[in-house]
Amino acid sequence: MSRNDSVVLTEFILQGIPHTESLELPLFCFFCLIYILTLVGNSLIIIAVKEKPALHTPMYFFLVNLSILDMCLSSVTLPKLLANILFVKTISFRECVCQLYFFHFLASCECFLYTVMAYDRYVAICRPLHYSSLLSWKVCMGFAFGCWLIASLHSMSHTVLTFLLPYCHHNRIDHFFCDIIPILKLACADTTVNKTVTLANIGTVALLCFILILTSYVHILIAIMKKKSLKARKKTFSTCGSHVTVVMLFYVPCVLIYMRPDSSSSGNSSIAVFYTLLTPVLNPIIYSLRNQEVKTVLRKMLKIN
Repeated sequence: MSRNDSVVLTEFILQGIPHTESLELPLFCFFCLIYILTLVGNSLIIIAVKEKPALHTPMYFFLVNLSILDMCLSSVTLPKLLANILFVKTISFRECVCQLYFFHFLASCECFLYTVMAYDRYVAICRPLHYSSLLSWKVCMGFAFGCWLIASLHSMSHTVLTFLLPYCHHNRIDHFFCDIIPILKLACADTTVNKTVTLANIGTVALLCFILILTSYVHILIAIMKKKSLKARKKTFSTCGSHVTVVMLFYVPCVLIYMRPDSSSSGNSSIAVFYTLLTPVLNPIIYSLRNQEVKTVLRKMLKIN
């Protein structure tokens, strides 16, 4: 069937999270709590960095960027999920396009930002005398702008390729938000090229970022092992531990989903819940619990002894 002969779809139906038909109210309350905690937790990180001049450093500048991304990423998927659990399960074609674009824009921006944050830790630990020159505010702003710009172009390419395909019959997306793989399954055309491009594009970006992060941490590990003081080693491990943790929480689920384009949608939905909904709420907790400076500022803000 040609595009001209096909029925033009004006909306999709989001199937939601599989095997949760009798858990609507508990899930609604749980995800509502997750969303509130995500907004509050990341907002506190931003306010803490803004209010404390000692935290006006590249490391915390990138952390603020991460908090903004986490709040936006949750806002792209969670409000619609909450509405779909209890009310309307449909999403208009235009809303679906926007959701897919902004989801991949924000997620890929986080991927690039994690790489920049690893470079920040590398410079701070391996080249501390050159830290102020290698990561001046001009350089930091350039890195941040580059992350947002490249992520936007990256997402735009996926969005255009996905929605250039004809969608003429089925409109039930076997997922809780509009994502590339479940949408491609609805196309009434050959999607081999799209799946190949998706695998190559996302795979290349993720692999390149992961290699750069891994390279940074190999150099960091070597530098740590050269330290004679056990206390100095522990402190250095502590400053890097938060970043390593959030990187693993973000990368592992992404690899499981996008490196297996023909895997079951139900399994992908369960995995996607983790990195789209839970990781944004865990990031501020991980950074605040493992960072003494952030904990001190938050205690003063909340007036906790």
